[in-house]
Amino acid sequence: MPSSDIVIIGGAIIGASIAWFLREEGFSGTITLIERDPQFTQASTTLSAASIRQQFSIAENIRLSRFTLGLFRELKERFGADADISFREKGYLILAGAEGMPVLAANHAVQLAEGADIVLEEAAALQERFPWLSTEGIAGGAYGRSGEGWFDAHALLGLIRKGLKSRNVEIITGDVVAIGRTGNRVTGVTLADGRTIDAGILVNAAGPNGGKIAALAGLHLPVEPRKRTVFVFEAREQFEDMPLLVDTSGIWVRPEGSVYITGGAEDEAGEGAADPKDFDPDWPLFEEIVWPALATRVPAFEAIKPGRAWAGHYEYNTLDQNAVIGPHPEVANLLFANGFSGHGLQQAPAVGKALAELVVHGAYRSIDCSAFGYERIAENRPFRELNVI
Repeated sequence: MPSSDIVIIGGAIIGASIAWFLREEGFSGTITLIERDPQFTQASTTLSAASIRQQFSIAENIRLSRFTLGLFRELKERFGADADISFREKGYLILAGAEGMPVLAANHAVQLAEGADIVLEEAAALQERFPWLSTEGIAGGAYGRSGEGWFDAHALLGLIRKGLKSRNVEIITGDVVAIGRTGNRVTGVTLADGRTIDAGILVNAAGPNGGKIAALAGLHLPVEPRKRTVFVFEAREQFEDMPLLVDTSGIWVRPEGSVYITGGAEDEAGEGAADPKDFDPDWPLFEEIVWPALATRVPAFEAIKPGRAWAGHYEYNTLDQNAVIGPHPEVANLLFANGFSGHGLQQAPAVGKALAELVVHGAYRSIDCSAFGYERIAENRPFRELNVI
């Protein structure tokens, strides 16, 4: 029976980052990375809007994204002179009405304390900064002048996975259908084709499937897939200074080359887990919710030409929409990297670094992820992130 010192379930950006940083931290044992969708056609990584921000309400989330930002700044040093992920550092602009300003201001204070380059401005100042913006019903907004924007998720994933090939990481295609467990230790995994792999340490980085993977080990993890549709449209006006704009309605929009992409119309209060096979775009959302919101906030978007759309799943933590990172308190050789609820791509390198440090050195060093530990799941104690987009 084959065995591996560390088995990672999930080979997209989070699992790949963990494997990459394990080698960076000097881990010399065997590492096996298991991915059921090797072309990543349905992966949260490649179907996301691929953005990075520092506008969170929790300091720990800001630190995770700031670590990844630092990695972006060092891509060529780490991955070679040709490394490029097309990072567009154009910021986020999160708007608020009068009732939302106290929360936005409180978040802004946390962001400033963490060194984020975010300005909080009233509606008149925003109108002057962005003349294309309608401030109807807006009291103000928070704008990231640097350290925020969007990038090519495929390129980032490609760089990290290419780096694994020269670092003696075994990458296999398979679907985990069972997890062996003896007492308070997991012992290995079984794949759908019957293969089994013994594991010294097992890492759950299975994205939207993370809750089901945990259940295979007899553990509860409140993570499920939620479907999100991204719409593409053309407009006569090209706003080169447009950041990723988040309206008070929850609708977001940003430029993407010569077109725009938009989303955010799903009603979280009324939805449940997505059908794992459902990747069909929810077209009615565009006509009924997205377009009216766009036209109100950016008058030039009253006349646009809808294009294609795609849908993806992200791993939604139903307890508090925040990540679960680190070991299970009783099954200590099972590590979680789950439940990022829409901000996993931007935080994956940081989580990879943190878990690698935990495995190799026995403690977090660069980023303390203790606040994201499983203990709060067991205690039903939310650690809630307010800025979920």
